[in-house]
Amino acid sequence: MPAPKNQFKQALAEGRVQIGLWQALASPYTAEICAGAGYDWLLLDAEHAPNDIPLLVSQLQAMKGSESQAIIRPPIGETHVVKQLLDIGAQTLLIPMVESRAMAEAMVRAVRYPPHGMRGVGAALARASAFNRIPDYLQTANAEICLLLQVESRAGLDNLDAIASTDGVDGVFIGPSDLAADMGHLGKPGHPEVQAAVEVAIARIRSHGKAAGILIGDLALAKRYQELGASFIGIGNDVTLLANATTRLLADFHSTAAAQAPDPSARVY
Repeated sequence: MPAPKNQFKQALAEGRVQIGLWQALASPYTAEICAGAGYDWLLLDAEHAPNDIPLLVSQLQAMKGSESQAIIRPPIGETHVVKQLLDIGAQTLLIPMVESRAMAEAMVRAVRYPPHGMRGVGAALARASAFNRIPDYLQTANAEICLLLQVESRAGLDNLDAIASTDGVDGVFIGPSDLAADMGHLGKPGHPEVQAAVEVAIARIRSHGKAAGILIGDLALAKRYQELGASFIGIGNDVTLLANATTRLLADFHSTAAAQAPDPSARVY
């Protein structure tokens, strides 16, 4: 029996656009709710969210059996961090702040078993191999790992062709917020200069036969990126959805007139 099929990786290889949602509340309950909404993927964020290894395990468990595929973003692209995330069962990783071919190659080695890489051979003790109940895990795991690299600086853009052409990299994700900051437009990812750089980057990534990805809360821009060839697109996050909905509900209450008669169809929840 081989390692589980990575449905997200297969979709990218087949050119099917994958729409996702960022998870930053670090909550298994929230991950389970969002996994039932129909998104192709959920990103469990350990870079900017208060996530640790046990919390990430719980969220992976909460998503099990859903149609949504899990992506984990570690806080940093370090081999020892990558090893832990793979062993808990992550098959798709998004590595932040990649700026060179050397780092891209290091991350490829980190996700592969020897002799093609340097991943530690310890999955027999871990969730990734179903606790050693997948007999062919070691022989088949490499093929099911999807490595996504995040380019979010001018230095990264300068080396984008070298990063995207690295063998073993499945996709490159453009981080518009950090890129905007590095370009002198802090908090303004929609700035025309930033948008022009993003559009050029998507084309350059695709020219190397790799999947291009991005996160953007503006749905019209998300649609534009899709038309330009981006194939994994995050269109929102759980924190903003909850913050906006709770604020709107209270405002709606204050602006709503009292009912003049009981409504038989009224709901409590």
